Amino acid sequence: MRCATAFIFAAAGALLAAGAATGTAVAAEQGDVVVFRTEVTPLTVYRDPHGCQKLPGDAHVLTNHTDRPVIVHADPFCLTPGLTVQPGYGAHVAPGSGSFSA
Repeated sequence: MRCATAFIFAAAGALLAAGAATGTAVAAEQGDVVVFRTEVTPLTVYRDPHGCQKLPGDAHVLTNHTDRPVIVHADPFCLTPGLTVQPGYGAHVAPGSGSFSA
């Protein structure tokens, strides 16, 4: 009986630890939009962006690490229709692409 009880507690602990580790990884990704510009500049990270965000003029790739779609617009004011980037995906953006909205 003691062996069975110890096994149950060990299994429960392993499941809780696995769930906590998975939850932490997901929480770290939620809310970020990352923009790659060039090989000689650091990544531009937008933490939990809301509304219209102007992109750097030399933006090259946008990745969506939020839990909602992001739209890349051709103008800096998010007024034109744009390309929708789903959560967990990325897209090439044309130089001077203007902005994105989240």
